[in-house]
Amino acid sequence: MTEQTSNSTRFFDLTATADPNKWELPVEMGISVGPPKLKFLFGGVGLASAIRALELSHDRPLIWATAQYLSFATPGETVSVDVRAATEGKNITQARVLGHVGEREIYTVNAAVGSRGKDLDHQWLTMPDVPPPEDCEALPRFRPKVGDEPDDLQQRMNTRVAMGRYGRKRSEGGLSEDGRVILWSRPMDEATPIDATMLAVIADFVPGATGHALGMQAGANSLDNTIRIRKIVPTDWVCADIRVQGIHDGFVHGEARLFAQDGTLMAVASQSGIVRIWDDNGKLFK
Repeated sequence: MTEQTSNSTRFFDLTATADPNKWELPVEMGISVGPPKLKFLFGGVGLASAIRALELSHDRPLIWATAQYLSFATPGETVSVDVRAATEGKNITQARVLGHVGEREIYTVNAAVGSRGKDLDHQWLTMPDVPPPEDCEALPRFRPKVGDEPDDLQQRMNTRVAMGRYGRKRSEGGLSEDGRVILWSRPMDEATPIDATMLAVIADFVPGATGHALGMQAGANSLDNTIRIRKIVPTDWVCADIRVQGIHDGFVHGEARLFAQDGTLMAVASQSGIVRIWDDNGKLFK
């Protein structure tokens, strides 16, 4: 990745164009996931790029954003990120962001940015009582790195499993009782800020909890990703309390609560996905 600029987040680069409402996202291996030679842009980065473009275009912090994933972008392609404001008020801007490669739509994001003061500040959700990240095992990598293949997104994230079977390859006792997984996560590059864009990336770990819920080697392709920002505070790690709520008819639905290390609830997120099941050799079974 290139050196950080005013548009970059250290995790991905967003390039300005002559139009202040149009940006470009080069799709690199470091923001992609998937099997060797079949990598594609991680959905959470797509949402994060829309958030970053919207915040830069309107100079207001994110309140909420929801992405619908329509197609895939692959390494070597460039996604055009177009911000289209629908309404702009004194405190809040509501807008749409379209990510596309040429005429091919990759994702569509609806969002709101703004601020109305900080007089009221309270949270009712509490962070789960789990071991600190340094006492937790690293997330098992689902697919091994092949040859001289550059690092993909999974290798650029430092993720620890505090509770659950996230990332496990084989059945470990059948169905989960509660569908719950708790992760600690942060970028390997510790200078990368934990902001709304990084929280959007971590929120996209929800589909990976499908394997834990089913007790088999499984995951999901995201159909959407919604994130709601409560309060972002300085933190080295993010505690992601992930719950798969249910699976039916080939689809999975889940949510995540994202906490700072001091217990501050920073964001809540939810997703739906297409369930995917693999065999022990990493071959798609269903």
